[in-house]
Amino acid sequence: MNFKSFSSFFSRIFYGWRMVGLVSAIRIVGGGLHQFGFTVFFLPISQDLGISRAATSLAFSLSRAQGAIEAPLVGYLIDRYGPRPIIVTAVFLAGVGYILLSWVTSYTGFMVVYLGVICLAFIAGFVHSPMVVANSWFIRHRARAMTVVSAAVPIGGALISPLLAVGVASVGWRWAAFASGCIFLLVCLPLSFQLKRSPESMGLLPDGELAPANPDSNSPADEATNNSAIADFTSRQAMKTWVFWLLVMSMTARVTCYSTATVHFIPLMVWKGLSEGAAATLLGAFASINLVAHFLLGWIADRVNKPKLLAACHLLPALALPPLFVDSGYWQLLLFTTTFTLLDASFPIVWATVGDFFGRRHFATIRGMMSFFYMWGSFAGPVMAGAIYDHTQSYMTVLWILLGLLVFATLLVLFLIRPWAQRMTVMQPM
Repeated sequence: MNFKSFSSFFSRIFYGWRMVGLVSAIRIVGGGLHQFGFTVFFLPISQDLGISRAATSLAFSLSRAQGAIEAPLVGYLIDRYGPRPIIVTAVFLAGVGYILLSWVTSYTGFMVVYLGVICLAFIAGFVHSPMVVANSWFIRHRARAMTVVSAAVPIGGALISPLLAVGVASVGWRWAAFASGCIFLLVCLPLSFQLKRSPESMGLLPDGELAPANPDSNSPADEATNNSAIADFTSRQAMKTWVFWLLVMSMTARVTCYSTATVHFIPLMVWKGLSEGAAATLLGAFASINLVAHFLLGWIADRVNKPKLLAACHLLPALALPPLFVDSGYWQLLLFTTTFTLLDASFPIVWATVGDFFGRRHFATIRGMMSFFYMWGSFAGPVMAGAIYDHTQSYMTVLWILLGLLVFATLLVLFLIRPWAQRMTVMQPM
């Protein structure tokens, strides 16, 4: 294929996929340098600044709480001004933040830079805004687009975080942090300026249909626009529906279970009799299976009833827990590892379902309000599990709680099956 043919082929690709590619590239860098990569800085910063691991961990816990508090405001700003200015600002602050981090000399300075600059930027520009881009440009392929965006973070963790670890070992954490900041500014900042707010801003419609030349024509594109407008809810309207609260409660249950399982993964495996080395191997398998499951579920989700698929993604991890109640062998632990990845891999399907129910126009604000409620589960779950283990020297009670939460979440999602099907019928009439 010559250059002209390649250029012609590339020009035929729906512009929305280019937008998804841009935000995914930004999230790959953010995932590799921050979301997965900041773990690489954990021990060097603790040792250099002379602070305990508990004190360093406090920053991570506070960042979860900060994310829940800022989410509604971030969602409103994204809906008001579009994702591009938010991402541009966030990328700039992330770059400056990591450069400032390389100069901190005290615990107070570390907390101010980490919470007040880096995390503040990351949550707004690397977590919420990219999902809004996917929701704005797609309807029929919404789950697939969100899956690509979501999978970018573990890809960054797999590709960039090991290189970051080599950098920290070679030149020290301060130079590695400085280099990370420069990468944000030199790589992500130019990408962020290329983002477009919506397909309508370019004379297109979601999923790649051209806007009609005659505004009076009653074309399929007109129908798609009208149906999309009918489907839009404001955040206030969404919060008055029982669907909103069912989704919030099910998400709270799932993030509580997933955060607990990931934070306590190696201690749980060691409690079940594995060595730390074997547990770490399973953790690596956990991340790899998660990435594969992301793309598999995203491909399936646009072809089936999404709440049915979500119910299965809650139920299978629940079924993997009872075998752990007895003296379990390696296959039970592998089953647990494999099925619990579904809780994270199916999260893009959750947001695609939210978009299906409430539309595109106010998606960021609705997402922010939901995040304010459910994010506390990711903060409370690991703390609860640690307290129970410290008191009982056993994870058995924790496993029972996780089972109860997953069954509860499954039942909640089952109630959404028929309303989702009815909603799709209204939005996409034959």
